[in-house]
Amino acid sequence: MKTFSLDILTDEAYGKLSERHSLPVIGITANHEGIDHTLREAYCKQVTATGGVPVILPAIDDAQVISETLDRLDGIIFSGGGDHNPLWMGEQPVPQLHGINAVRDSAELLMARMAANRQMPMLGICRGMQTITIALGGHVKQDIDAPTLKHSQDADRSEPTHTVRIGHDTMLYDAMRCDEITVNSFHHQAVDEAGVHLRIVATAPDGVAEAVENSDYKSVIGVQWHPEWLGEDGLPLFRWLTDRAADYRKAQQLHDRILSIDSHCDTPMFFHQGVDFLKRDSRILVDLHKMREGRLDATSMVCYLPQPYEADNGASEERKGKKFSELVHFPIESPREYTDFIFDEIEKIVNRAPGSIAFARNADELARNKQSWRKSIMLGIENGLAIEDDIRNLDHFAQRGIVYMTLCHNGDNLICDSARGAGKHGGLSEYGRKVVRRMNELGIMVDLSHAAETSFYDALQESNTPIVCSHSNCRALCDHPRNLTDDQMRALAKAGGVMQVTFYGGFLRKDGEATVLDALAHLKHAIEIMGIDHVGIGTDFDGDGGVSGMADASECVNLTMHLLRSGYTVDDIRKIWGGNWLRVMTEVQKNRKAT
Repeated sequence: MKTFSLDILTDEAYGKLSERHSLPVIGITANHEGIDHTLREAYCKQVTATGGVPVILPAIDDAQVISETLDRLDGIIFSGGGDHNPLWMGEQPVPQLHGINAVRDSAELLMARMAANRQMPMLGICRGMQTITIALGGHVKQDIDAPTLKHSQDADRSEPTHTVRIGHDTMLYDAMRCDEITVNSFHHQAVDEAGVHLRIVATAPDGVAEAVENSDYKSVIGVQWHPEWLGEDGLPLFRWLTDRAADYRKAQQLHDRILSIDSHCDTPMFFHQGVDFLKRDSRILVDLHKMREGRLDATSMVCYLPQPYEADNGASEERKGKKFSELVHFPIESPREYTDFIFDEIEKIVNRAPGSIAFARNADELARNKQSWRKSIMLGIENGLAIEDDIRNLDHFAQRGIVYMTLCHNGDNLICDSARGAGKHGGLSEYGRKVVRRMNELGIMVDLSHAAETSFYDALQESNTPIVCSHSNCRALCDHPRNLTDDQMRALAKAGGVMQVTFYGGFLRKDGEATVLDALAHLKHAIEIMGIDHVGIGTDFDGDGGVSGMADASECVNLTMHLLRSGYTVDDIRKIWGGNWLRVMTEVQKNRKAT
């Protein structure tokens, strides 16, 4: 007999609660009918049955409301319902178009785009599959042309009426654990072009797309059927979502507790070209919004200086006869002057948003910025060409706050030989040895990315503090002169240094398109050779870095989820995402204080 006692009900409820609130919160978009927001209870029951907390989301197209809603979610389901307005795809309505739901369109399309930017796990169901597709650049056909199957069934909602073939090597196949299933069907619109971010992974016997999923190694699936009505047979999809949402929740919580640092990006080279760091600017891979979405706390922004051509420095023939101003596409001939100009541009950006971003020179400033919800920018120089032939320029840039300098770029310079050079000095020049010693005295990290092996070992011997490679990969996995050999990696670790794995495709693999999985392979190899205390992340974003699954700063949390799924512990990830870099930076800076 049911007991109608709130006291008993409350006591029983508290007796069932766990000490930790760890269930992932799954938002479900509501339908909009007249003046009501509605949702079939089957969605909530399936989410609950697979360990999630269902929350119903109204169709409100206010960007601030959507953003703050997403802040509180771990996953999202885009539910079924009416047709999409064809104007969203640049088309006029065909006669077969059914009733559209204008209230839902803008709200859900914006939510899908913003959730994707945050790497949030998503499941689209029927209309929801079409919502995700449109939001991510695909196309939905207004009406299926002469199908040989009936895709809008008259049978009960829980009754399957046709089969679907699922492609192997897909998330959907892993979730359903079979290549053919029977499904229900209630639609006449259908996806006909998945776009660049999705791929069609299941079809009906007549070729109509029945499922899409993300092609960028993210957690996004859309299905044309209604698994919420299929009971046990529908649970695998909801279980997939709640599992991925749990990963997302864990990654978000981890980023709350750690300092995540990208040791190398080239974004500043675009600042004088009209890009806007304070907006979500599609022309650059690192900006304030992308850092927020990817939960990236700090980035080392470098002034990149291309090495001019000299007869014996090995730089590209394309640079032969060109002035420095032509190489940097700006009317400044002096490398030092150009470096100051770039740093001035970064300073202007920081001054425009002091409540959102700030400079950081050391671990304490990084921690304070994170505590005050500000993103940190650290300064670096890529190519010792910046100090020209006057070592006193190092003191000048130390005063400006640089934390490291890459000794060379592609081509030998006055300091050392490059990995792409002609062996002008046989390693470090005498001037280069003085530069390394002065960097030690000033507390500036010596960066050997781009350096020849001879320069690497010379600097390792010359420096009395650990050296770094701010954006390098493993030559054993990709035979490129820019990458480090296993022997170099062992020597670097023995000296207390750190190698920051980079996301430049050509340094990850020789053939085919590189992905985040290739970067994970380089991380794993580096850890096996060097140990967990000597590896980190230096993306090279906006310096041609960025791969599928880690394409810009907004996708940093996606890398964290892959690390978690690969079995790395919270402490491991803390070290990878900046702890090791901070250790070396702090040690180098302590040496400065002692001089």
